[in-house]
Amino acid sequence: MRVAETTGLAILAALAACGGGSGTTADSGTGDGGTGTVDGATDDSGSQTDSTTGRPGGDGGPGGDARPGLDTGLGGDGSTHPGSTCTRPFFPPNAAWNQRADSMAVDSQSTAIIASLQAHGWGAGRMQIDTSIHVMCDATHTAPKMTFTQTADFYSPDCDSAPVPIPAGGHLEGETGYNCTSNGDCHLIVIEPMEHRIYEQWRVDFTSGTYNGGCLAIWDTSAVPPASGRGDGCTSADAGGFPMAAMLFDADEVAAGHIDHAIRFILPNNIITKNTFVHPATHATASSGGATAVPYGARLRIRADRIAPVLAALPNAAARVVAQAMHDYGIILSDGGNIALTSEDDERTTAKWSTVMGTGLGARDLQTIMPSDFEMVAGGMRYDLSTISCMHVPLTH
Repeated sequence: MRVAETTGLAILAALAACGGGSGTTADSGTGDGGTGTVDGATDDSGSQTDSTTGRPGGDGGPGGDARPGLDTGLGGDGSTHPGSTCTRPFFPPNAAWNQRADSMAVDSQSTAIIASLQAHGWGAGRMQIDTSIHVMCDATHTAPKMTFTQTADFYSPDCDSAPVPIPAGGHLEGETGYNCTSNGDCHLIVIEPMEHRIYEQWRVDFTSGTYNGGCLAIWDTSAVPPASGRGDGCTSADAGGFPMAAMLFDADEVAAGHIDHAIRFILPNNIITKNTFVHPATHATASSGGATAVPYGARLRIRADRIAPVLAALPNAAARVVAQAMHDYGIILSDGGNIALTSEDDERTTAKWSTVMGTGLGARDLQTIMPSDFEMVAGGMRYDLSTISCMHVPLTH
């Protein structure tokens, strides 16, 4: 019998009995102080607080129906609906992050924005990969759903308050279980393929014996989100208002030789345009970058005249797969922090970061890629967060 909307010590005891995940992530960039670090310093993506709104300088959100009926994921013709598996790409092909970027028009501010980014460089002084984001898949639809106590990191009306599936034996980002011991982002990401849902929550913690959580965003992977996502002005578990899982890349994708979606990237707050976003982002922060800094939601792609020399300079085939995706689909600014690229860890993938495509993919294998290798595709209207109020209607059941 499936347990629904369960709270209390019985579930906590069951989770503890099953144990957390390994907590180890394959940051094969040895000497970097471990996954999610910059030479031993903890990555600050999402941990910064926006001094204007009091929201995190890199996270926060909203989403689809929390308690839909069970769905087999199969259409009448036996085809699989988008979102009915835990394999990327999530969402239908027309979702913004699943569309190819290599033929999109160039933004009118591209030259100035890329020049500004080149002057500052990527966070940590190089393009680097953080492989610490943990994604869980409840493929059998058996994880108990638990209600949570809202913390100061829950924002209304942006965030959803519905019960969340908590897989036994799972863990938060950067942790070995469901206790947020590091005071980090402690993201909880669970894919529910039979519901066509992704649950993403920021700053989750079970340390006190109860489930405390920040902003929860629930995404319907069977539908194409509108241009305004969960609502203009609304955040999610990501500062830019995105579904994080959709733009992470994983070791199985690299092993297959192609990544068929845009890749999530982050920058330090001082080189992100203040209070400004372009679609498909729906939120920004009071970052300190000027008018020619990169706005949230900006999609950068490796230029057609630079892709060949970029690929030639990379040390292995795995790095070339990632770089090719940065030309074909681009990278989208989603959050604030120091390590440019974020991938999923390799706990649920067949391929492993240390051995993928024979050589593995190291944290610094893309460090020869410079901002000047990119251009910004047309972002359209610039939205000023200070003039927009989130109108999302949070889910309550």
